[in-house]
Amino acid sequence: MHVAESVSEGYGVNCARCGATLYQNRPASLARVSAFSLTALLLMTVVHTSPFIIMDAGSLRTTLTLPGAAHALISQGSALVGWGVAVFTILTPLVLAGGLIYVCVPLLFGRIAPGAMFVARWISITEPWNMIEVFLLGVLVSLLKLGKVAELQFGMGFWAFGILMFCMAAGVAAIDKKELWDRLEVAKTHE
Repeated sequence: MHVAESVSEGYGVNCARCGATLYQNRPASLARVSAFSLTALLLMTVVHTSPFIIMDAGSLRTTLTLPGAAHALISQGSALVGWGVAVFTILTPLVLAGGLIYVCVPLLFGRIAPGAMFVARWISITEPWNMIEVFLLGVLVSLLKLGKVAELQFGMGFWAFGILMFCMAAGVAAIDKKELWDRLEVAKTHE
């Protein structure tokens, strides 16, 4: 059994027996998490307000936003799918990005935000439910089929969603969960 002490930024802890890296305190991880999460929140405003897809079929033109898609699914009898879209592509990424900012930005200054431990637990719980990649894959498959029936244009929301997906993945990957908890513990003891 290994007991790892807090490690300075840029260093790691290796197994005494096999030499494998057990834990690594990545350099500038809090700054990267904060930057990617803030960018993700800004992109969410573009994704939720800008056209996602513009579809022309004959003389009919339909402009769809992400919240509009969830609302349309709910109002047209696919409530379970609509609520799934709303929760897993709108609410969960918002909670994850906002939570990362709430926890990591004060840690940049050696402080801990009130309730940061609770928020960090929620980050751990909601991270696996962040389904923007799955949603984007589903949209692309649907667009391949719709492209045969109507003329499609990708709106600003679609492109922002692709960048949002990258930012969310990079933000989550920028910091190790153990590293985050260690930093929270260190900041808590210094208060």
